[in-house]
Amino acid sequence: MNKPYSIKIFLPGGDPDGLRTIEKSNWSGAGIVIPRALMGEAKSRRELTRTGVYVLIGPPEESGLPSVYVGEGDPIKPRLEQHAVKKDFWTSCIAFTSKDENLNKAHVQYIESRLITFAARAKRCVLDNGNAPALPSLSEADAADAEGFLWEMLLCFPVLGLAVFSAATASPKSAKWLSITAKGIKAEGAEIADGFVVRSGSRAVQSDRPSCPEQIKQMRAALIGNGVLKLVSGSYTFTQDYTFSSPSTAAGVVQGGAANGRMAWKTQDGKTLKELQKAEVKA
Repeated sequence: MNKPYSIKIFLPGGDPDGLRTIEKSNWSGAGIVIPRALMGEAKSRRELTRTGVYVLIGPPEESGLPSVYVGEGDPIKPRLEQHAVKKDFWTSCIAFTSKDENLNKAHVQYIESRLITFAARAKRCVLDNGNAPALPSLSEADAADAEGFLWEMLLCFPVLGLAVFSAATASPKSAKWLSITAKGIKAEGAEIADGFVVRSGSRAVQSDRPSCPEQIKQMRAALIGNGVLKLVSGSYTFTQDYTFSSPSTAAGVVQGGAANGRMAWKTQDGKTLKELQKAEVKA
């Protein structure tokens, strides 16, 4: 069962779109969110003088998925200065270090490798890294420390709007499974806290509709390219559970065109997701 926790976000400049620092209850980690336009201002921050892990984030473009690069630095600052010159795609950075400066080079290499593996597995972004670097050789105690720091970071990322490291939950306990049946295909899915998950083995149409929005075309192409959708016997099959940002995006990918997901996803007895939501509000 998930345990409650609190996260403190501080705005040093008083601007909600500016620099943000992050602290989590009962954790020695410290995070900072840096818009690329404020890298000059951020260079004087103490956080960047420490050993840590960072994630560069770029907006969705042709693929419909955000672009991400995971890196580490000892310290972080020189690496970010290099990326400010050499990498064009990113618009913001999230970096984590230790307030007590207990992270060393091997720790952050371990965390970097694990994050890249998670992102590659979830397939919810375009990963700018190549293959995940091998895990460094750590003692059992150091590996446990790095793993513990990593999981605290993973609790912070979604709060900061970054959900690319978490794969879909195979069977959400409270899920009401819904389906779409059309043109010889059937897909099953459920609404969850961070979007809408389509179940592995669901089918999607092979061809886009002529009126299909460009965003849906790009998303379908990205999922075909990264192997989430595989062509089998005249339609695409989901090779893994996959979380979309909304029921409508999920329905659009399944049907190959614009869709109102709250009307398209239905229970076995024909109730729409919209009807279920109305009933829950009235209950």
